[in-house]
Amino acid sequence: MQSTQALRIEGLKFAYSGEEWVVDVRELALARGEQMLLSGGSGSGKSTLLHLIAGLEEPDAGTVEVAGRKMHALHGAQRDLYRGRHVGMIFQTFNLLHGFSALENVEAALMFSEVPAREHRERARALLAGLGIERMGARPDQLSVGQQQRVAVARAVACDPVVVLADEPTASLDPENAAMAMELIQGLCREKGAALLCVSHDPGMRARFERRASLGELGGRA
Repeated sequence: MQSTQALRIEGLKFAYSGEEWVVDVRELALARGEQMLLSGGSGSGKSTLLHLIAGLEEPDAGTVEVAGRKMHALHGAQRDLYRGRHVGMIFQTFNLLHGFSALENVEAALMFSEVPAREHRERARALLAGLGIERMGARPDQLSVGQQQRVAVARAVACDPVVVLADEPTASLDPENAAMAMELIQGLCREKGAALLCVSHDPGMRARFERRASLGELGGRA
């Protein structure tokens, strides 16, 4: 039976050499389909926490489970494959592959999925079309900032992830595009039943989430 829990964190700690804890999370759990906003100022460790969850950083202590499996018990290509299949990531600067077209950016994400290779192009086309991207052969630098964000969202959900991690997803957007982007991100996560953990210092995001916390609260700090 498939677990209803998408993400579970226990006793997670991380510090850069010679510094105090950058991340100190006693416990955090997200069910599939649940959405949470994590707030904190610049340099508070929000991005580092997302990197730990995705297995891009190694913790000093504690565990991160995605879909019931400990991320840091996996190593090398095994972890990369698991991340690609179960974790979607949306970055503040989008991190699109600039030598690739919009279509190829989404296809690249599908390389880690269990979707047969012969279906990658059609799946990528359908995702982009559903998000209103008509110029699928255009490179990121040929698209508007709002269009780049939609390509980044399509890439993040292409593999039907269990959890989507959004790192300041509206920081590069004007207010109108920011509102549209969040509607898009939250709507797609609901549609696919993926948990969403969004980190942001934008106070305007609070109204969009029923579940909210600051990074300090997760570690027991005020």
